[in-house]
Amino acid sequence: MGQKLESLLFWSQDEKERRFPIMHAIFPSILIPSAAHSTPLKAYKNITPKWEDDTTLDAYMNEHRVQGIIVIKDNQIRLEKYGDNSNQETLWTSFSVAKSVSSMLVGVALKEGALESLEDPLKKYIDEFNGYDYGEVTVRQLLTMTSGIEWNEDYEDPNSDVGQMYKAHCQGDESHILTYIKPLKFAHKQGTHWNYSTGETDLVGILVQKATGISLAEYLSEKIWKPFGMESDAYWFADECSHLNLGGSGLSASLRDFARLGMLMLDGGEIGDKNILSEEWLKDATSLLYQTNDQGDGYGYLWWRFKDGSYGAFGIFGQMIYINPHKNLVIAQMAAWPKAGSKELTQGRDAFIDAVQRVID
Repeated sequence: MGQKLESLLFWSQDEKERRFPIMHAIFPSILIPSAAHSTPLKAYKNITPKWEDDTTLDAYMNEHRVQGIIVIKDNQIRLEKYGDNSNQETLWTSFSVAKSVSSMLVGVALKEGALESLEDPLKKYIDEFNGYDYGEVTVRQLLTMTSGIEWNEDYEDPNSDVGQMYKAHCQGDESHILTYIKPLKFAHKQGTHWNYSTGETDLVGILVQKATGISLAEYLSEKIWKPFGMESDAYWFADECSHLNLGGSGLSASLRDFARLGMLMLDGGEIGDKNILSEEWLKDATSLLYQTNDQGDGYGYLWWRFKDGSYGAFGIFGQMIYINPHKNLVIAQMAAWPKAGSKELTQGRDAFIDAVQRVID
């Protein structure tokens, strides 16, 4: 499994477009059952996104290999469009969008007391970290990617940490990521240096699973998928050694259900008359805790935050849940970008968001 997971970074365009909708059939995955009765999404007056140049929605989707977009404003679908090989039932892999969902589950676990404090060291919940540097990292530092431990996230380098983290043989029933990450050492003072790390978000998943005693898939289904009325079953990758879900990627769901996750965030975690998310987590999760560029954008708890107050979950190859609370707006996208990421591809995605907001009521 590890070799296959690492190889997906180098799949051909045809392989990506054929396999992204069936990842749960290719890799070990755990089912996330949907609700018996889904929360309906009503459509109202389609918008036509307006770019500053002569770009059209069809041109944008074709050029960026986008297989689906949905725009929800005031809980109503204002635009929904799919590529030739996708539809409302298509399940699409999310890559790093899953990180933000794992963070939401931390918010749930804090609310319910399964996790006691964001200041707890990881060794309190993950016994395997006793005696290792990672054991001293706090839950908050893990959520903000400020552990201080060295990590290389270069997707185009097969020898980087992200390119090697699943390749070792199973050590009993220990997760691949635990085996790989345990011996890593501090390179910076804890809490002072931000460094993007998929490995650490897999640890977020292990943290939640150790604290709750059930898989991320079960916890997500029980606490969010069924109560919020998701309309389709979903799946989440499971490590072949431990059978625990991977917190940093591997969640496959329908485009509409990804958008519903954005709606739940817009609602502050309210489902009916109950708020499922910790107030402490909610206050900081989408705040600008660490600035990551010169434009004033940054990071919260595994959510990207922009200087205008909007925020989002973004995955390689073009996956997205974008949320603008000032406009009560959610935009979700599933795609198979030609590359994992680039400045040009990101600018194209941002231009699409701008094109939507230019015409939204």
